[in-house]
Formats: sequence, structure tokens, C-alpha cells
Amino acid sequence: MAYREAAQTLRGRMKTETDPLVRQDLEILIQAAELRVRQSEVFEKHLLPYRNVTELVFQGLRALLDDQVPEARRRAALVRLRRYVGMEEGYRPITQLAAERLREKLPQQHLLGPFRSKVEQDLANSKLFLEGIGPLFQKYQIDGYQDALARWKDQAVNYQQFIRQELLPRSRTDFRLPPELYKLNLENFGVDLPPEELAKKARAAFTEIQREMQELAPRVAQERGWTLTGYREVIRELKKQQLVGDAILPHYQKRLAQIEEIVRQRNLVTLPQRAARIRLATPAESAASPAPNMRPPRLVGNTGEMGEFVLPLNIPDAAGKMQGYDDFTFEAASWTLAAHELRPGHELQFASIVEKGVSTARAVYAFNSTNVEGWGLYSEWVMQPFLPVEGRLVGLQHRLMRAARAHLDPELQLGKVTPAEATRVLSDDVVLSPAMARQEVERYTFRMPGQATSYFYGYLRLLELRAEVDRRLGARFDPRKFHDFLLAQGLLPPALLRRAVEQE
Repeated sequence: MAYREAAQTLRGRMKTETDPLVRQDLEILIQAAELRVRQSEVFEKHLLPYRNVTELVFQGLRALLDDQVPEARRRAALVRLRRYVGMEEGYRPITQLAAERLREKLPQQHLLGPFRSKVEQDLANSKLFLEGIGPLFQKYQIDGYQDALARWKDQAVNYQQFIRQELLPRSRTDFRLPPELYKLNLENFGVDLPPEELAKKARAAFTEIQREMQELAPRVAQERGWTLTGYREVIRELKKQQLVGDAILPHYQKRLAQIEEIVRQRNLVTLPQRAARIRLATPAESAASPAPNMRPPRLVGNTGEMGEFVLPLNIPDAAGKMQGYDDFTFEAASWTLAAHELRPGHELQFASIVEKGVSTARAVYAFNSTNVEGWGLYSEWVMQPFLPVEGRLVGLQHRLMRAARAHLDPELQLGKVTPAEATRVLSDDVVLSPAMARQEVERYTFRMPGQATSYFYGYLRLLELRAEVDRRLGARFDPRKFHDFLLAQGLLPPALLRRAVEQE
């Protein structure tokens, strides 16, 4: 296997390399190659090779059909679409390849099929992904796509029928993964704690955050003239102040400017001079990622592309019906969202990688959820003391959600809680909307088991590192220099990041 050979070659380079930064890069590459080998072996051992092909094709085209992609490169989207459908010489339809791969493995009864609800959700979302392609070609005035798109829609319909007839009967009703596979999922997302230990730490943090929220909630209520005292009731009241339609983008732009002013006044981190990019999601993008997210810029060969904060407003259910949720579109939530997704969070994180320059190993092969999302949640924590009281309360609510993720995700996989129990915790204790609670449980059970734990874990590791540096430097500790140094390292895993800080 190519990855195994690459790891062996890289280990040979490690024996003679003396530059400490290059040695770090080699460690990243070796770990990435060895993880890919283990993933391939475990997936082959346990799972049928199912992919949501309609989403894959949409995302492949969406990556090229974007305002920040140069016009000449956008036109490659038509070539890519023609290759997807087998209209280019030497290419076969992607649906045909996917079906053949599945049929090859279907007779092996020991292999687990995908979770049934995931397949049903994928089938329901397919219409959005299919309908989202034509408008992209039209927007960028790329003609000649019509025949290829018509062929793609026919192929997709036939593939969906194949999935219904041949895969659905093999789909499973138990979402839980084999322990070996779930542990590998955690490792893939950068979490190296055993599931039980992770859940124990997260449950303790969950209780402590609730205590902080309960202390803060009466202050919010007092400022607003409310007679409420419980944090749940106060957050529900804050959620009534919803941003609607054309007011959303200007509000987030204003909120970001306020946060940047705090960052400068408090000397927290060095900010770029340019503005950040924020926009609302399309229906197809909302189906692919039903929560606010930062679309990273191209990290290799970047020609000026920037990260982009995308804010979905609705998510589809299994029947394709759009469900609104109120968790990210009320005024008090915009403080912590802007800090996490924009600055000093992900937008600044990716801008540092692109604009200051780091090695490909640090930008690409060290890219995992712990290294990325840990910084996002840590950024919320950095801003927390300087926000108005309602912003601090909702910031704690979001931190509570991350702690909930880090114990509910593994406990669902371990069979210690049920989806109904997890939904109750998210709805009642974290105060999420029904739509948000539903998509969270889907995330833990079949969308990306293990991924949601990475926010809390990465945040804990950064807090531990900061506390150690603060202790050792005392009065000489400078938050801006510390944060600038962390960002300059790229996406180093926690252990390598700690080593880099100690060496400096």
C-alpha cells in the first residue's frame, strides 16, 4: 500500500534529519500515513463502502464554482462534471463505479451497512444537491453544462433506486459502531483519550458550566427587567430577539467590528487589516452542513482566497421539509459565534496559515477537528470576560453544548444513553431548538460519530498549555505573543504544539 511505503520512507528520513522544524513535519506526515493505513484496514474489516454520491458531486463542483476562484479555474467545473458522468474519454460514471464497489462487497454478510436513517436522510437531501448545481453554472455564466447535468440527474436517480433496492435492506438500525472503529474515529479527529475517560471529564465540566450559567442568568434578567431567574428561561427569552432576513449580515458585520475593537484594546492577538467574509448558506449547503461553519480557504496553492463564514438558516428533515431553528440567529448568540468562526477564531486561524505561510505538513496533514475546533472554542473562552453579560451567558451555553457533545457522543456509542435521552439533555439542559437537538443527535449517531467531541478536547488541551506557560512566565506572560505564536505553528497536534511552545 502506498501509505505504508510512504511511512517507511519518511521514517528513514527522520533518522538523518537534524532541523527540529523539519523533524516535526516528518512526525506529522508519519502519523498521518500510519493512521490512513489503519483506517483502510479497519474500514475494510467492518464496513460496506457506501458514499453519498450526490453530495460528493455537488461539493466537488461547489469547490470550483465560487466567487474567490479565478475565472479560468472555475471553467474546470464543466470538465469535472463531464468526468463525473463519463462524458470524457477514459472516465466512467461515478455512480457506476460506486455501485460496482458496493455490489462487490454486498455478499459479505459480516460487513456492516450504513445506519438506515443516514441513508434515508441522504436520499431526502439528494434533490437539494441536484437542484443546486445548475444555478452555480448559471451564476458564473459557464455554458455547455446542460447535457452533462441532465445526464447526471438521470444517473443520480438510477443510483438512488439502486440504493433503495440493494443497500437499504442491508442498512442497520443500530447506529453504534464497533469499538475498534469508534476509537479510530476519535483518533482521526485528533482525540486520543479513551471514550470513557473523555465522557467523565466532559460530564464534570458540564455540571460546572451549568453552575456558572445559573449564577449569571439573574444578572441578564435584571438588566432586561425580567423576573426570570433560571438560565433556561433567560436563554429562551433571549432567543425571542431573532434576526430576520436582510438584517442578519449587517448585524454580524457590526458584531465582528465590536469584537475586533475588544481584541485590539485588550492586546489579545494580532488582527489582519482586511475585512472578513460572511454570507448566508444556500439550501444545498445547509443540507451538507446544517450548522454555522467556516469554509476554509485553499491551503495549498492559494492565490488570494479567504475563509468564509457561512450561516445556514434551515435544515431539511428526512422528508425534505425545511425546519427553521433559532439557535444562531438571535442577537446575544452573535458574540460567541463571531468569536468562534471569525476572529479570533477560525477565520484568523486559516488566514495565518495562508498569509504567513506554513509547511504543507502543518496546513494539510495536521488538519483535524481537535487542532481546528479546539482553537475555535478557546477563542470563545478568550473573549468571554470582555463581552456584555448576555453574550457571556450565551457563550457559556455554547460551551455547555460542547461539553454535552463530549459526553453524549461516546456514551451513545457505548450504549449508556439513548438518542431520546440525549435529545432531552440538549433540548432541556442546553436549551437547543428541536431542530438543532435533532441534528446534534444525528451528528453523534451517524453523521460523524466522534467528531463533535473534538471541540471540548482541543479546548482542554489549549487551556492546559496556556496555564503552564502562564505559570512559568508569571508577570512576563503576554497573551498576544502567546496567541500569535500558536497561530504561526499551523495546525500542530496538541503534543507537538506543547513541544514547540516549550522549545521557544
